[in-house]
Amino acid sequence: MSPTALPAAAGPEHGHVTFLGAGPGDPGLLTLRAVEALANADVLVAEHEVLDVVRAHARPGVSVVNADPSPDLVPVPGTPQPTVVDGASTTAAVPAVRDAAHLVMEAARGGRRVVRAVTGDPGLDTYAAEEMLACAAAGVPFEVVPGVAAAVGVPAYAGVPLRDAQGADVRFVDARTASDRCWTEVGASDGTVVVSTTLDSVAAAAGELVAAGRKPDTPLTVTVAGTTTRQRTWNATLGTIAQTLKQAKVLPSPEGGRPVIAVVGERSAPALRDQLAWFESKPLFGWKVLVPRTKEQAASLSDQLRSYGAVPHEVPTIAVEPPRTPQQMERAVKGLVTGRYEWIAFTSVNAVRAVREKFEEYGLDARAFAGIKVAAVGEQTAKALIAFGVKPDLVPSGEQSAAGLLEDWPPYDPVFDPIDRVFLPRADIATETLVAGLIELGWEVDDVTAYRTVRASPPPAETREAIKGGGFDAVLFTSSSTVRNLVGIAGKPHNVTVIACIGPATAKTAEEHGLRVDVMAPEPSVHKLAEALADFGLRRRAAALEAGDPVTRPSERRPGARRRRAT
Repeated sequence: MSPTALPAAAGPEHGHVTFLGAGPGDPGLLTLRAVEALANADVLVAEHEVLDVVRAHARPGVSVVNADPSPDLVPVPGTPQPTVVDGASTTAAVPAVRDAAHLVMEAARGGRRVVRAVTGDPGLDTYAAEEMLACAAAGVPFEVVPGVAAAVGVPAYAGVPLRDAQGADVRFVDARTASDRCWTEVGASDGTVVVSTTLDSVAAAAGELVAAGRKPDTPLTVTVAGTTTRQRTWNATLGTIAQTLKQAKVLPSPEGGRPVIAVVGERSAPALRDQLAWFESKPLFGWKVLVPRTKEQAASLSDQLRSYGAVPHEVPTIAVEPPRTPQQMERAVKGLVTGRYEWIAFTSVNAVRAVREKFEEYGLDARAFAGIKVAAVGEQTAKALIAFGVKPDLVPSGEQSAAGLLEDWPPYDPVFDPIDRVFLPRADIATETLVAGLIELGWEVDDVTAYRTVRASPPPAETREAIKGGGFDAVLFTSSSTVRNLVGIAGKPHNVTVIACIGPATAKTAEEHGLRVDVMAPEPSVHKLAEALADFGLRRRAAALEAGDPVTRPSERRPGARRRRAT
């Protein structure tokens, strides 16, 4: 147990509160201790912008209370106003209109564990200290789980080091509350200044520093939506930042109140950022990538795309349903248990899932595979088997396909193989290549329909419009059926969208539907496909930089498209 973990039972009357720093926006910056606290929480109190970061780690059924101010309520001076409890979660027994400190204490009553999540770090939050004092005064025990402060995390993601070997001072300023004395002190210093402000107030903060003694040509970076894939950073000087934001068509804007982090000093010079801007230089940074697969299959691919800086959008094009006549599958599973088969060959993750579900229906588990050799068509199928508790005996050493599986499959030998039969659970789509190859090797094959693949329901209208209107930067096609089904349920992707296909057959289908194929995987693997798209993005970025052009996303090339602003 963590040294700061709460004992098994909190006080029956007062409960317990954890003030938790959710970081500046990237969910990956949550600490291990924060994840532990969230998993044990009974009530989660947070503003809307923090909920998306922390909610995934909370247990099912946790009461979620929104602490955002409501425009319909009369605010209590100096404190944020809680509004409604999130309708998707269990309702917490708290008043609808109370200041946040009382809200937290009410939520803690009855021995409940409350997590009060704030952006960044609780020690730098405007109201967290007041809420902690209120808990202390009321006898409510609490703890603090630090988080990555925005003033530190955002510059790191923008490629702006705050200190170096020279060890210059670093000053942190909140422009909203800074006094004249504060501006005078930081203006007289030659150290790095990190200013928390808003987009439409950056120029005013720069003016304060110049008036206090900083030179107008002092380098400055301004970052909005820091640590997220919407991050955007501008390089300027104290004297030119207003003109830079105007030329970039960022200001004036109705969204000028968005928070930003500005770093002032020599360490924010453009020459340094060219070498250190690791996050925004990711090959697919900010690309909105359509992943048309079943949701279960899309998860690992989406994680890989995120590692390249992309924003994956999963649109199921195929739904998996049981076979229309289950008797054949039932007989095969019984035969598996009674020793009818020497081998079972899995050609997809869905086949593994279908057999596993049938096992669970009969009260069986992985032990029923004892004495049977197991083959998997590729790495993802093998992982699904291992998760079931079965280690495959055969995975293709080369191409991950039916042909690759046949390359490594041993011929039937009546001396060493007591049984000559193979169980092949598959989709309702035929697998003649594999069946014919196994028969040629001397095996008898029970080719059994384990599940059906059907076209999924159309995605929401907004997604369909984005697909046809060029709102996506790329789409990954992992089979011919995903091409046909996506076009069928959502329409043809816009011609500015980068089309990436897993192999020649899929590419041919895409071309038959009038699509231009830009990327093809070097081998039939979804992860190789994602790598190939990342390589395409990297080359595209390098070409733009070499030509002296701004780095843009494909969706920004469509007719009438305007540069999207970070939100």
